[in-house]
Amino acid sequence: MSRSPSLPDRPRLDLDQDMSDEERLEALREHFVEITDVHEQLSSQLETADERREELKAEVDHTERENEALKTSSLYIATVEEVADEEQEAVVKQHGNNQEVLTDVSRRMADELQAGDRVAVNDSFSVQTILSGETDARAQAMEVDASPDVVYDDIGGIEEQIREVREAVEEPLVNPAQFDTVGIDPPSGVLLYGPPGTGKTMLAKAVANETDATFIKMAGSELVRKFIGEGSRLVRDLFELAEEREPAIIFIDEIDAIAAKRTESKTSGDAEVQRTMMQLLSEMDGFEARGNVRIIAATNRFDMLDRAILRPGRFDRLIEVPEPDVEGRKRIFEIHTQNMNVADDVDFETLAEQTQGYSGAEIESMTTEAGMFAIRDERTEVRTADFEEAIEKLENEDSGTPVPSAGYTAYHY
Repeated sequence: MSRSPSLPDRPRLDLDQDMSDEERLEALREHFVEITDVHEQLSSQLETADERREELKAEVDHTERENEALKTSSLYIATVEEVADEEQEAVVKQHGNNQEVLTDVSRRMADELQAGDRVAVNDSFSVQTILSGETDARAQAMEVDASPDVVYDDIGGIEEQIREVREAVEEPLVNPAQFDTVGIDPPSGVLLYGPPGTGKTMLAKAVANETDATFIKMAGSELVRKFIGEGSRLVRDLFELAEEREPAIIFIDEIDAIAAKRTESKTSGDAEVQRTMMQLLSEMDGFEARGNVRIIAATNRFDMLDRAILRPGRFDRLIEVPEPDVEGRKRIFEIHTQNMNVADDVDFETLAEQTQGYSGAEIESMTTEAGMFAIRDERTEVRTADFEEAIEKLENEDSGTPVPSAGYTAYHY
């Protein structure tokens, strides 16, 4: 604990009767200077004390707000189904368990409340506040791309996976009649799994581009929301938005965030995640417009997924997207260097053999790094030595060995 600064000593004025007028005047001048110094010291200490008082006041305000928040009971998200103006009552449906309750509404809030509003209710289902519209949550959590610019030629090394995804997703959108003719329903969903950076998101965007479908991307982690019931509400919004924008492709990335194996944990966080997964399973089971809206999900942790999400009828096709082989890596080099000024002596086949275990994203990062080495040497042509130096740099970064940068930081996905 800091101690208060000590006050300066009060200057004393001693005037002897035997002093001459000039000596008295000089003593008064010295006393005035001492008083001025003490005044400046006291002013400085007062200013410091004022600043400390403001800091303590801010800390007290913050502590009081935290205390009030701790004393306040949890609020739940609900939707107003019906408002009875005369009785000042409303029917609200709580998100997550879909329980409908008739509750009283204050006179002030009854004038503002309308059917369809999102509200926060307490344990007694009393409406506490009216929340902002659901369109705000959509805009914050979803990435909607009406026309992705990725094509199949931008993806290398996963030709078999492209074929399987096109059969399951593209064909039902562009030629649904052939499924009716054969007498089968198309796969209800496609799950892509594999290491990071192997092209899962690019593959989903390419399918959306080829079918002129709206690409709606949602990260699984975004479905884990702050309010109880908000995650399941967002899942419903996701499918409703897809129906509004059809033809559409729903792409759920990091689906393991909400579809991990269920445990016996009783914490509110785990319960909310499981509630969100139940809503997702329900939406996928009841989703009928298969021909106009398709579902693709991706994960890097296939081993963590709950068996319920993997059963036929939800994700009928489980497609592994592995790290590319030699031919795939060569093709990826060709894709990412097609706009580069590459020297004639650069052999992509040799580079592909040297990059065993590299993902497509890492190869893309490495080609950019090679270009940066050429720029550092004030050259406009990228040589074999640049690629080899880029490989060495990335390998050193993976091993934790610091190396001089060429002016560009390579990102691993």
